[in-house]
Amino acid sequence: MHEESPGATSPYWFGDDDIRNLLEALRAFRLADSSMRRRTARAMDMNESDMMALQLVVAAERHGTVVTPNAIALHLDISTASTTKLVDRLESGGYLVREPHPTDRRSVQLRPTAHAHDEIRARLTHMHAEMERVARAVPEASRSDVAAFLRAVAEILERQDGIAPLT
Repeated sequence: MHEESPGATSPYWFGDDDIRNLLEALRAFRLADSSMRRRTARAMDMNESDMMALQLVVAAERHGTVVTPNAIALHLDISTASTTKLVDRLESGGYLVREPHPTDRRSVQLRPTAHAHDEIRARLTHMHAEMERVARAVPEASRSDVAAFLRAVAEILERQDGIAPLT
């Protein structure tokens, strides 16, 4: 006689259908977001780490902050040697430039080029407009709750150190 595993007849983790549907929608979003990032990186002739580094540099420029190669290494959790290769690739691709750091003579800051902005704008403007359209369809009274939910889930994901081995 064959016994069914507990997950075969009941939800794996979440018993409540509404909660399961909400978390499955979040999972679908995360998978679609990851896939879109891979496709965009490929279209720009980059790998995902390159794309994440470029996003960091563009965001820093928008916020008026300085990004150094060390900041990229910390953000991506990669070695300084890997960071040097990554920055070299982005620089040779015309996506960023190294400039003297404004306050630290021993360091450089990384800044996006006009080419980087043009590429990002060309590839993402339509998608961002569609995302704004969908966001505007969320009832105004619910928007802060949706944002709070997404931020809370992001915090949970950020705190995870990895998955412990099964015993």
